[in-house]
Parts: sequence; structure tokens; C-alpha cells
Amino acid sequence: MSQQQDVVVEFSVEAAEAEGPLTLGQDNMIRCLRHDEPSHMNKQATWTVPAGADLPTCARALQILAERHAALRTVFPGPADRQPERQRVRSAGEFIVHVIALGDDEDPAERAERFCWDGRRQAFDLAEDFPLRCALLTRHGVPVLLAVVICHAQLDGVATGLLYQEWLTLAAGGTLPAPTAPTPVEVAEQERSSSGQRRTRAALRHWEHILADQPSAVFADDRIGSNDTLLPTLGVRSPAGAAALARAAQRTGASNSAVLLACYAALAAHRAARTTVVMAALSANRHRPGLAEHIGTLAQDALLAVDTDCPDLDTLIGRTQAQALSGYWHATFDAERIWQLIEDVAHRRGARFARHVVVNDLSATVPDAVAATRPDPPADPDLAWYPAEPTPTRLMLNIWRTTGCLEFTLHTHPDVLDRDETELFAHALLRLLDLAGRRTVRLGPDGELAALTGLPVGRRDKGRWQQLGTNWIDLDAVTDLLRAALDARNVEVDVQEGELTATADTGGTVLTPGQAHAAVMAALPGHDTAMAPHRYVLNGGSGSGRD
Repeated sequence: MSQQQDVVVEFSVEAAEAEGPLTLGQDNMIRCLRHDEPSHMNKQATWTVPAGADLPTCARALQILAERHAALRTVFPGPADRQPERQRVRSAGEFIVHVIALGDDEDPAERAERFCWDGRRQAFDLAEDFPLRCALLTRHGVPVLLAVVICHAQLDGVATGLLYQEWLTLAAGGTLPAPTAPTPVEVAEQERSSSGQRRTRAALRHWEHILADQPSAVFADDRIGSNDTLLPTLGVRSPAGAAALARAAQRTGASNSAVLLACYAALAAHRAARTTVVMAALSANRHRPGLAEHIGTLAQDALLAVDTDCPDLDTLIGRTQAQALSGYWHATFDAERIWQLIEDVAHRRGARFARHVVVNDLSATVPDAVAATRPDPPADPDLAWYPAEPTPTRLMLNIWRTTGCLEFTLHTHPDVLDRDETELFAHALLRLLDLAGRRTVRLGPDGELAALTGLPVGRRDKGRWQQLGTNWIDLDAVTDLLRAALDARNVEVDVQEGELTATADTGGTVLTPGQAHAAVMAALPGHDTAMAPHRYVLNGGSGSGRD
């Protein structure tokens, strides 16, 4: 049984307290923190302790990190129930390091995992809390592991990886040169410059084009029901996969990320029985000058529309790389305006963007030297299931490592892939990488994916399916939606000249088309196989509610 004591670490800097507007990354992440479960948004890491480091050295290393980086001294003043507008950088403060003495037979990794899971479930007080919750695990008084829970408002994955490398140097007794990257306050100033404003306007145009013209929901078939966000996680490790990925990247001249993304898109499109896959890909936003070493949160979603209607995988890899570059370039945006854009487009289309497919490439956040110390998996590939976590999507790929050993996790909604099918998807991804490293792979109706993967393909046999624009819609699902949203008894839905028309009897309740449309749009989230009608025929009048 482990025992715990708390050590208070104080920090102070000579610079005066600073204040400024939020960065776009901070603003976006805080909105997500206020919307989603803490366990989903808070992140965790386990940092190794260099040999010979004692408790005072470890505490001093964390103190130096806090004094080096303004992001670790940043808070966001204001009421907890409102979106903050300012960031404040403290010149002095303190935080707690929990020192946990391990029992003789206690596994440090398991104890660190318990600490991190408990810490992730508790929201950070953005106006007060230090953004790291630290537990130093010791054995017989000697530090062996540092468990860290990270607040995403101040630090993204790349920043956390940079801090880890600095921690290794400092805890080993080394020194570091002064930071040269801009602080979060300085980044906010750059983003409000004329060039920064042009970049955010271009991002809005990029997002609007995809939201308005591409599929609102990737998965729309007989299996798709309500959206449960508690998804199981499959972890996959494969040294052979890493070798295959390297061969494929060399053969095609594309990046590791583009090859993986293309294979992922091809398999997602195969399962969805459609050619275009709209996906959110987390962008580190480190391509701008001077930001590679920035300690802060810059990461935001890139939106990609990948057309998999290609003769072969090589063509898709090239197309995906181009789409990814465009998406990442347009991933610095004003979150409030993007969210309003999503609402406006949804109102006009009658279909709300469903974030069905997500990819998060975190491989750059783990130093190669650290990744290389991980033991080889007991089998190749090694598959392991982990507990379900809140994940608001239908299919998500997290890429953790690409060199030496390919490591990724899959979060899958059972309506898209059950557990057996998820394992099939993982094996199919590895098989596709292996083939891509050796030759071209045929795609299309007469392609190789069906025989290669054994994956299910979306079927639209049970309902009254119609394709309206780029969206597949089940008219029975639309009928059910209107009955619930309008409290209507008799509802008839059909498609006339490419427009979805609904006739509904709302009894004694008189609704105009505009009122009906607002009610249907409010009820639409989670109903991914339905959409709001183009035209309403109601007790209170007829017409479109989208005007």
C-alpha cells in the first residue's frame, strides 16, 4: 500500500505580472474544456526520472520549468460559468507535488495510471490552478517516476513533449539555454496583427466550403443509431508496421503521416460505403515561424475532405497529403466564429456537421530517444483493449509512434465497428501499410479492399434511404425526428424534385415553417441519419424555414 505526502513548491520571476487577450488556441481549448467531460479533455503523461535524481532535485526541476515558461504561470480570470477573455501571467505562486511512496510489490506504472485517471476526472480551476498535477513516485525514498495530469488550456501535446525533454535535462542536474520562442501573450499579439487576421479569414472560408458542400455525416446506414460517446479503446503495437510504413513513405515520397492518413481514410470510406470522408485532424499549428519550440496550446482542429475515389492507393496518398497540408494551414481560427459558422451552415443545409471521423497524430510529441526505451511488444501485432473513455466521435485514430514500433489506438462506436470489427480494422490498416510499402493497391469498385479487409460495408436496406446532395438520409428517421421535435401526430415525408418536404399535423399548436425548422434543428444532434426538411406544410402555413 502506497503512502503519500505533499511538498509545496514555490516559484517566482523578476518579470512583472503580464496580461493580454487569449490566443486562438487557448480560446478554442477553453471552450472545449467547458463543453466536454474533464476526463476527455485533461491529458496525462508519465515522465521517467533520470538515475540519481533525488527528491530535492526533482522538485527544483519542476520549479525551474514553472519559472522558465509563462504558460505554466498563466491563469484565466473570470467567473467559472463564462468564457474568459483575458490571460494573466503570474510572477509568483506555488503548486503541490504529491510524493507517493510505493509499496514493495507495487507497480509504478499502475500506480501512476491510477493517479492520472483520478486527476483527469477533476476539472481544473482555470482562474486559480497550476496547470500540472504532479505525483512523484518513490521506492525506498528514491524517485522512480513522475505522473502528470495536464490542463489543455495552457499546454498542448507538443508543448508537453517539449517540457518532458527539459525535465529530463533538469532532473539530471543539467542546465538549459533561455527560451527563445514567443510567450502566449506574444502569440496573441501576433494573431491580432493584419497577417494574423488574414489567416483567420482564410480559415473561415476553408471551413465553410467543406461544411456547406461535403457530407455532414460520414456514417449513415442501417446500423447507425444514437451517438453514445463512451467508446472502448483498442491499442495496437507493431514493429513490422513501422517498417512497412517507412517503406511506403520512401516508395511514394510522402510523409509517414500522409501514408497513415490515406490508409485510414480508405478504410473509413470502405466501411461507410461512400467516397468522400470528412475528418477532423488535430493540427499542432507549429508551421508558423518561431513556434516550433513554443510552450503553450496552439493545437486546433484541421478540417479535411478526402475524396477516396481514386484508381489506386498511391494516388490517394498524394491527394491526402495535399488535403492535409491545406487543412493544417487553415487550422488557426477564431473558435467562436467557427462555431457560429457551423450553426449557420447547419441552419441553411438542414443538416448538422457530425464529427464522425477524427485523427490525432501525437507521434511528434514523444521524443525518439524516449520511445526507443519502451520494451518490444510480446507479439507482432500486439492488440490490447482498454477501458471505455468519453470520446465524442464515431471513429478515432490516435497515432503515438511511427518509428521502430508503430503504436496507435482506435476508439470505435459499436454502430460503426464492434470489437471484432475493430480488430479487423486494425489488421486491415497494417495489411494495407505492408502492401503500400511494396506495390500499388487498386481501389474503387473493382479494387482490393473488400478482399484485403473483411470489413463490413454500410448497407441502406432497412429504411427509406435517399441521397440529397452529398448526404444519405433515411426518410423514416426524418419522420421520427419530426414527430418528436414538433409533437406532431401525422407526419408524411417525401422527396420532390430533390427537396425534402414534410407535411405535419401539429394539432392545436400552430407553428410557422421558421418555428418548426428551429425546433427540428434543436432536436437534430445525435440523429445522424436524418435532416431537417427543405419545405414544411403545417397548420400555421407552408414554406421553407431556412430563410
